[in-house]
Amino acid sequence: MAKPPDRSSERPPTERPTTQVSSRGEIDAFLETVRSLGPAGTPGRRGRLVFALDATMSRQPTWDRACRLQAEMFEETAAIGGLDVQLVYFRGFGECRASRFVSDPRALARLMERIDCRGGHTQIGKVLAHARREAEADKVQALVYVGDAMEEAVDDLAAKAGELGLRGVPAFMFQEGHDPVAEQTFREIARLTRGAYCRLTPGAADELGRLLRAVAAYASGGLAALDRLAPRNPTALRLLEQLK
Repeated sequence: MAKPPDRSSERPPTERPTTQVSSRGEIDAFLETVRSLGPAGTPGRRGRLVFALDATMSRQPTWDRACRLQAEMFEETAAIGGLDVQLVYFRGFGECRASRFVSDPRALARLMERIDCRGGHTQIGKVLAHARREAEADKVQALVYVGDAMEEAVDDLAAKAGELGLRGVPAFMFQEGHDPVAEQTFREIARLTRGAYCRLTPGAADELGRLLRAVAAYASGGLAALDRLAPRNPTALRLLEQLK
């Protein structure tokens, strides 16, 4: 059984109390949307990315996979100028936490390995509000969210997504499964933030890995970074094909 999370390395977001398979066309459409965002990174400055995960009980397989894939995001961006990633997760009864921004994939992996998934409802609203506050403190290039459900008021999430969009933070919403309510909401969040939505093939770790690396490259170095990534990443190559 996973060890309890190390509270000393986490800080809670400051929120006040309160299987269908992706087609090639859907993934290409996602990447075309990424292209339309334009350059994200500032030359000579590290990108900042908020990596948010649903850690309720149904997400254990995704969590285990994400622990492995997150290291690859750092590897792909090391030569670009670097990427600082903040982990945000929610689970259980009202628990929603965020790590500090880290530049070492081992530090983030150690934190993730200590976290076990627990039953509870989604808290996507807290994730969106937290990302907005981070962007108010300092530039955030992107929010990545991976989940399979939505159990909140759609209008409330839309309002928070709109606020995040005003801060210039695109939300990349990755959905596993085929919950129609989640899909509708994820698409709306992506639209309001000028981000993108993509449904993931169940169990397709390679697909998620390619998408995460492409978004991380975008957050770290903009379109030039994607150009350098393309020879090794067919997903980034398809993105570049959309640029032409």
